[in-house]
Amino acid sequence: MRIGLVGAGRIGGLHARTLSALPEVGELLVADAEPSRARQLAAAVGATAADDPDAVFDAVDGVVIASSSDSHAPLLARAAKAGVPTFCEKPIALDLSTSRSVLETVTDADIPVQMGFQRRFDPGYRRVRDRVARGELGAVYLLRHTSHDHEPPPPAYVATSGGIFADNLIHDFDVARFVSGQEVEEVYATGTVRVAGYFAEHGDVDTAGVVLRLAGGTLALLSAVRDDPVGYDVRLEAFGSGDSVATGWNERTPLASADSGLDADPGLDADPQLDTAAPGRRRGRPTDPFRTWAQRFADAYRLELEAFTELVRTGHRDVAATAADAHEALRVAIACDLSHTEHRPVSLSDVP
Repeated sequence: MRIGLVGAGRIGGLHARTLSALPEVGELLVADAEPSRARQLAAAVGATAADDPDAVFDAVDGVVIASSSDSHAPLLARAAKAGVPTFCEKPIALDLSTSRSVLETVTDADIPVQMGFQRRFDPGYRRVRDRVARGELGAVYLLRHTSHDHEPPPPAYVATSGGIFADNLIHDFDVARFVSGQEVEEVYATGTVRVAGYFAEHGDVDTAGVVLRLAGGTLALLSAVRDDPVGYDVRLEAFGSGDSVATGWNERTPLASADSGLDADPGLDADPQLDTAAPGRRRGRPTDPFRTWAQRFADAYRLELEAFTELVRTGHRDVAATAADAHEALRVAIACDLSHTEHRPVSLSDVP
């Protein structure tokens, strides 16, 4: 098959390497708003560069949109016009009216759209979701999710990202719905600037906490930090009446234990070997922690594109992360923005 890739930045580069390695992809056509960047990436992965992103849609069997967030809406509308199956990074748009309009456009065009919520494809997250769905955790009391970047994004990225709720935590909002099978009914969000002043310059925060009340009564506690000096830390814990389970805890998780008897001196590069006296517990700081989202979710990014190419090949419509899912996650993000601004809980019924 022939796949188009629009966007040659960080995530575009990752997708280009993944797509070029898939045996189903016979040709990869790369485009970017800056043609020189598309040519550079195409040369690096053995793909073909296109000078005009708009022309890609009429020349491929499927297209992957990995450009800046503010360009997703017009590119999705272009995909609908071409009638081509599309994979799109989140979000659809940065405002609800545009997101709703695009959602209606792709629905009317009847094209399959898979959104880039890669955590739905992560094996650990899927196991937690499956255990919840089978009732193995009993009544799910609480979800706790951590999303800590290793290094803050640059100011130019922050300026167009849509803010910490629509950019970083939107994955967590989607995970809460995905794992619990419940919709979000109410949010309370707060945030502060602890990392760098340029976040405030763009009306953003770099440290945030969110409480979600879900329709089935479950609570979800979410934390986000744009700068974790130890590494990239994203994990989920689910607590229920029958059992508790976590994903994201392994020998590369950038977290040390301070429990008595464990070597957790932050001044030492501790041996990451599991403590023999306490099986399953690491003795201290990992020597090779996750540094980026690409490392932490390497399998998930590959699996989501394998699913997309299978969608293109077969024409099936069983999409794991739909445009409607992306729109709902944006509604939660908008509610969090309102909650943070007005210092109050916000019901999702107040977000049309």
